[in-house]
Amino acid sequence: MLIGVPKEVKNHEYRVGLTPTSVRELVHHGHEVMVETKAGAGIGAPDADYEAAGARIVDGQDAVFAEAEMVVKVKEPQDFECAKLRAGQLLFTYLHLAPDPAQTKALAASGCIAIAYETVTDAQGGLPLLAPMSEVAGRMAAQAGAHCLEKAQGGRGVLLGGVPGVSPGKVLVIGGGVAGTNAARMAIGMGADVTILERRPSRLAELDDLFQGRVKTLYSTVDAIEKGVREADLVIGAVLVPGAAAPKLITRAMLKTMPDGSVALDIAIDQGGCFETSRPTTHADPTYIEEGVVHYCVANMPGAVARTSTFALNNATLPFALALADKGYRQALAEDRHLRAGLNVHEGKITYKAVADALGYDFTPPEEALGISY
Repeated sequence: MLIGVPKEVKNHEYRVGLTPTSVRELVHHGHEVMVETKAGAGIGAPDADYEAAGARIVDGQDAVFAEAEMVVKVKEPQDFECAKLRAGQLLFTYLHLAPDPAQTKALAASGCIAIAYETVTDAQGGLPLLAPMSEVAGRMAAQAGAHCLEKAQGGRGVLLGGVPGVSPGKVLVIGGGVAGTNAARMAIGMGADVTILERRPSRLAELDDLFQGRVKTLYSTVDAIEKGVREADLVIGAVLVPGAAAPKLITRAMLKTMPDGSVALDIAIDQGGCFETSRPTTHADPTYIEEGVVHYCVANMPGAVARTSTFALNNATLPFALALADKGYRQALAEDRHLRAGLNVHEGKITYKAVADALGYDFTPPEEALGISY
């Protein structure tokens, strides 16, 4: 299979779909890989490293989209990239379609086969291709939130860890999954007073055991959210409904109860955000103030630590990329129901139910789209 890797174009997005190590593995399996020049510059991987791994370097992304049978990216294709996709071409990347009707329409119109990292599952019910970036975003959330609390950034002027004789800052983490757990871990390390809200009793027990009393754990209800938001210096939204738009758990009315200069950081912004007042921001302009609260809603947080993020992501995605290339996408998806869960768009049909429901499309089961039966 001919696999193409374009340079990412989203604002301050420095990650790349394949590392030179992953390219070498694909070439070792008998595949061809073409990489847009300087695609790996953001992770410290020059063109020479890709050439040494067996890739062909091409100038500009047009050649990648025109020739490749499978395009491997990190972030969702932008509108002008969607226009370059063609019928039958395989796209393997993060998509986050539920809050993005324009991208969904463009992918369907292209006739491509789009497999989303964020909806691929595993035998434990997890999301193995989302987890590495959730870990990164969660860990970044605490440090980004701490920075936003500085007075010069519009914040209250609170040091999360406090000092002797002064109380530490209060951090409320909504959601005890991978991102929320990692956000809490970093906030604890800073010395903050941390509370996690979570709806799954089994997960609350796991968190209590994991943190050994260093965080407060509460069952998530409207009442608990209202009280927690009112008292917090930093609220980190880390809720996830796989493939679907994030629920708006924190209302504008709740935010109005927070002190001026408090911070709302929305890790769920890729899926539309869990604050009523959230809207996507960029690394170039990461914050805005609404209701007196500093909002940090950068939609590609891990892109800021591109080297760490790319290698972590490739550790997870490479086995699936190899399966798609080695077997062809139809056989690979037919044999692996977990990979098949990643199929969001197939030749004009929406094949992920949460996306179809969110955007008003007819849902076509992936098995039907692929013509397989069990």
